[in-house]
Amino acid sequence: MRYLFVHQNFPGQFLHFVRHLHEQGGHEIVFISEANAGEIPGVRRAVYRVPRLPSSATHPHLREFEYGLLRAEAVATAAKTLKGLGYVPDIIIGHHGWGELLNLVDVFPGCPILGYFEFFYHTDRNDVGFDPEFPPSPDLAAAVRVKNAINLQALSLPNGYGQTPTQFQKSTYPGWAQDRISLLREGVNLELCQPDAQARRRNLVINGVKISPRDALVTYVARNLEPYRGFHSVMRALPRILDERKDAQVILVGGDQVSYGAPPPDRGSWKDIMLKELEGKLDLSRIHFVGKVAYDDFRNLLKRSDAHLYLTYPFVASWSLREAMATGCPIIGSDTAPVSEFITDGVTGRLVPFLEPDRIAETVLELLEDRKQARRLGQGARGYAEAELSLQDYLQRYDALVRDVVSQNRL
Repeated sequence: MRYLFVHQNFPGQFLHFVRHLHEQGGHEIVFISEANAGEIPGVRRAVYRVPRLPSSATHPHLREFEYGLLRAEAVATAAKTLKGLGYVPDIIIGHHGWGELLNLVDVFPGCPILGYFEFFYHTDRNDVGFDPEFPPSPDLAAAVRVKNAINLQALSLPNGYGQTPTQFQKSTYPGWAQDRISLLREGVNLELCQPDAQARRRNLVINGVKISPRDALVTYVARNLEPYRGFHSVMRALPRILDERKDAQVILVGGDQVSYGAPPPDRGSWKDIMLKELEGKLDLSRIHFVGKVAYDDFRNLLKRSDAHLYLTYPFVASWSLREAMATGCPIIGSDTAPVSEFITDGVTGRLVPFLEPDRIAETVLELLEDRKQARRLGQGARGYAEAELSLQDYLQRYDALVRDVVSQNRL
């Protein structure tokens, strides 16, 4: 088959499936993206460039939509070049979030588009208004409604089909749209991400930080350290954890930017804000901000962790949660969707209230003390990963979904 993938940051979440198709053989694979250094054997790339940024005269709520339309035009131009060279795909696969797929129906009429639907925004539930510490601004509702503009355009595309990785994410979409969106649970490499019984018997070094076998290691991972991923709740839990466990070391992985939600006031970073708030209450010699780390270091960190924290607003689940489960981490997760879709309290991890740092600290301390429980939860997490998060099973389901989409489109 002829595949056309589209994602501004090549290869995005399509890495595993694209590699899988190449290994299968017999497929032609072309990927349209912005320029970057990525490369996958067997994949031809067509690079697009957005000619300009949204106009400063555009209404602020509309600038994201305008940027999406600019991307759609640039991708369509690249696609026309491919078509002129004789490349007509049997299926187009991409992420709807940036608007890149919107004009491809005009270039390849009749070609099915399998789009990744990540999240449909609401003004009165899920992440909006979830955290009372950061109440919505008066104009947020209007901005959120407009934020769905690309989503709504994508849902109206002819020959359009959808996929999403969790039941929670699917449930955010309007009822009339959900029948068009297939649940395709993402998988992880169970061989790369697997428990290592020896990890706690040797030193671990991450970005110059050394953790010895004598240390109790508490870990937290996010793309960026920010409230959407519970960074503030984690920081407020640390004084009690460090006070009651003098052998505890804490490693926090993540950058100082903002991936989701509002930026911190007065510039700076959320890390700066929390360190200022907790000044004098933290033993900073045992708290290690290691920034972003290499993937191998990330996996080694999870394998060594004695208690791994994963918190999020009711929003999109991070890949790191899946990888932590596959690695057999004792996980303390927030009792929010979609975390509760993965973690059953007392079976595959522990669930704690997102907004209660003392409960978070109490549960971390419990797992550090009760190593039998921690091992049982880690084994439960690994068992869940083997049953539900296998990369090979995911790729087979992906193949089946593609076959179904193509066959439906031909009827």
